[in-house]
This record gives sequence, C-alpha cells and structure tokens, in this order.
Amino acid sequence: MFKKCPGSLTYSEKKVTQKFETLKKCGLLDDEVLSVLKRSPHCIGVSEQRIENSIETCLALGFTREEFLMMVKCFPPCLHLSGETLKKKTEFLVKKMNWPLKALVSNPSVLGSSMEKRMVPRCNVVKALMSKGLIGSELPSLSSVLVCTDETFLKRYVRKLDDDELVAELMAIFTGIKRKTDKT
Repeated sequence: MFKKCPGSLTYSEKKVTQKFETLKKCGLLDDEVLSVLKRSPHCIGVSEQRIENSIETCLALGFTREEFLMMVKCFPPCLHLSGETLKKKTEFLVKKMNWPLKALVSNPSVLGSSMEKRMVPRCNVVKALMSKGLIGSELPSLSSVLVCTDETFLKRYVRKLDDDELVAELMAIFTGIKRKTDKT
C-alpha cells in the first residue's frame, strides 16, 4: 500500500478510520473495505461527500446499490470519479452506444478511461463499422472495444480489413484527423 501511495503515510489514524467506516456504511464488509483500500490507497483521500454523490448518481442512472458496490470492489478508483463524470460516461456508453448497464458493472474500469482519448474514438470506429455492415448489427462487447490496448483494438477492428481506403477512413475516425477526400 505504501509503495503505491507513499502519501498515505501522511493520513492520520482518524482519517483512515473514518474512511473505513464510510465505506462500511456504503455496504462493504470489513475485508472488502481492506481490499479496496489496499488496491487503491488514494481512496482514503476521497471525501465522504464525493462517495455519497457517486452512490446517488449511480442509483439515479439505474444501478442498484449492490451493482455500485460490485463496481467499487472490482475498480476502487471509481470512487474518485465525480457524479458528473460518472453520469457523462455512463450516459454515453448506455444511451448513445446502447450497451446495457450490466456491461459497465462487469467492466467498471472503463469508467476510468478518457472520453476524448479512448471512448469516443473507439465507439466512433465501431459505429462506422456497424453502419457499413462490417461487424453485423450486434454491438460488440464493451470489453472487446474498451478494455484493451489501442494496438489490440486496431488489430481487432481496423487493420484486419482488406480495403486500404476503408482502413485509412477508420484510422482518421480513430485519430480524429480529417482526411482529404478530393482526388485531383
């Protein structure tokens, strides 16, 4: 814990105890709280208000309390996210992309991804592929799109295609660089 977060040595016993109790009030068992704090010591510094806002936001978005707790156990850094950030990312993935909430519960680490650098570019590539009928009408799994490196994503969805023009178009979507379409 101290190697991951040397700053945790500066937390008072009172602060650590308060955070432990706050997380227990959320519904985590003692050993689960210890696991969360061991995996993400920075959680000690997250305010009680932020944790409460995260819970309220997740419940308002349709997650159950149990699902929220599962997400925290799998990906403790989600406690660091503001309610606004949780809402923005969840609404994008669920409402705009049509992944079910359960997909986020199973893959909460995607909430730690950047909207601009990871979520939007990859989802735009997937939408383009779907609109062209190249990956079928079924949305690929959330994990196959967002829980992989850029290299794996590009191999899986872009570089495997035989059409150089299409690959260039998808790379432009992925990188956000406008392509010249005029051929003079």
